[in-house]
Amino acid sequence: MTEHLDVAKLQRRLAEFATARNWQPYHTPKNLASALSVEASELVEIFQWLTPEESTRVMDDPDSAHRVTDEVADVLAYLLQLCEVLGIDPLAALDAKIDRNEHRFPAP
Repeated sequence: MTEHLDVAKLQRRLAEFATARNWQPYHTPKNLASALSVEASELVEIFQWLTPEESTRVMDDPDSAHRVTDEVADVLAYLLQLCEVLGIDPLAALDAKIDRNEHRFPAP
């Protein structure tokens, strides 16, 4: 299924999902940014007390792998919705940020 997915298609699906439930009034930049922060915190919580070594093996356990995957999906969903509401192309924004970082932090 993922071979045919792109950012715009996922954003449309998220918008359709919200529209079908009449959630758009709640999808303000402030609310979406807050929800994004909460979901990112839930992802951090999974790793909170793991050692660095344990954290590198988190995907080896099916239960923790499922939790991590779900939280990553939640973070991405809210980020894509926030970008849609604000008119930001997330891939273009990332590309531009990498360019700036390459200039700020040149390789030795």
